[in-house]
Amino acid sequence: MNNVFCIGEALIDFIPIQKNTSLKEVTGFERMAGGAPMNVAVAVSKYGGHSVMLTKLAGDHFGDYLFEVLVSHGVDTSYLYRSTQGETGLAFVSIDQDGERSFSFYRQNAADLLLSSEEIKEEWFREGDMLHFGSVNLMRDSMKKTHQKVIEIVRNRKGIISFDPNVRLALWPDAESCQKTIQEFLPLADLVKVSDEELSFITAIEEEKAAIQSLFIGSVKAVLYTKGKQGAILYLKSGEEFESKGFTVNAVDTTGAGDAFMGGFLAELALLEVSNDNLSKKLKENYKQLLTFANASGALTASVKGAVQSMPSKQKVLEFIESQHNSPSTL
Repeated sequence: MNNVFCIGEALIDFIPIQKNTSLKEVTGFERMAGGAPMNVAVAVSKYGGHSVMLTKLAGDHFGDYLFEVLVSHGVDTSYLYRSTQGETGLAFVSIDQDGERSFSFYRQNAADLLLSSEEIKEEWFREGDMLHFGSVNLMRDSMKKTHQKVIEIVRNRKGIISFDPNVRLALWPDAESCQKTIQEFLPLADLVKVSDEELSFITAIEEEKAAIQSLFIGSVKAVLYTKGKQGAILYLKSGEEFESKGFTVNAVDTTGAGDAFMGGFLAELALLEVSNDNLSKKLKENYKQLLTFANASGALTASVKGAVQSMPSKQKVLEFIESQHNSPSTL
């Protein structure tokens, strides 16, 4: 089984107790562990994979809490740093009647932005390991350098690089710098996940098919195009595409649903003895299993409040898939 390294932010999501209320009117919040790479790491571990979190956690109480959450969910923290500099990043979330959310971030001095390239060691990685990253921590040049070093190491180990841009414009000085940075790192990935809400922004192309094809640059071999409850489509560089219908659930909170999707996909992929050389072949042969499991994982996560805390067990995902007979239904 391939190790799945997840590099990037680990933070605290404050979820409002009141639904359908703007942030300025919310009177109470519930604390949840969050951060897209951390969510993916937890999902991979929950689904039977071996995930490793690469980040730096603050030495404050919130950092202690995030560390305990990672350990309790079986995520490997062997290479995780604790820091007396910086503090735990915070994200305040408001949720509308459809479970969709908007964010207000407080992470200018977040500890996870302080992980340096010198702190990454080549001996941590083995042949065929997988690396997953997002764009949130790429807003600083020092973190770009850190990510580039990890990507280079995994590439030299013939591993697989997975990139979910996970656009969060509120964290960037402007939309242009966010778009430019994502486009800079796209060619470095083998597998790219992009949502229907992000596609035109990332590519600057309005027509869907043309936008997706534009993502096949550099090392990109496959694109996962997610469409929420409508499911997902796997596009291969060869021009082949494979679609899997989604599952309809009563959405309570979509926070972390995309990360649960990605974690489910990578966990199942890691079971297939996949390598950089056979990635396209393995995806083509196993697309139904991979997409169905990922869609079910994302749907179940959206049906309850919170990200890490709401992710289902692998057994629950499999039972849900069986109960739905691979067809859309209402949970």
